[in-house]
Amino acid sequence: MPKSHEDRKKTLTRLRRIQGQCAALETALASGAECGAILQQLAAVRGGVNGLMSEILEIHLREELGVPEAKGVDLDAVLGLVRSYLK
Repeated sequence: MPKSHEDRKKTLTRLRRIQGQCAALETALASGAECGAILQQLAAVRGGVNGLMSEILEIHLREELGVPEAKGVDLDAVLGLVRSYLK
């Protein structure tokens, strides 16, 4: 769990956005929307979840590693690699 108030607020905002996307997906499915629209909404939900996962992973690594540069870790390179796999 993110420790700082700012990080918690950011992650909760992302989660609420994902909840809205899921609600829109449910509405689209219930109303019999076209497959294209449903697939687009699914992609938005997936992107939102991947973004949230990436953000929480970054927060976790920064909190656990402290000052990674002092330990010889290029955290930006590591996070860039992780983000590339989450897309």
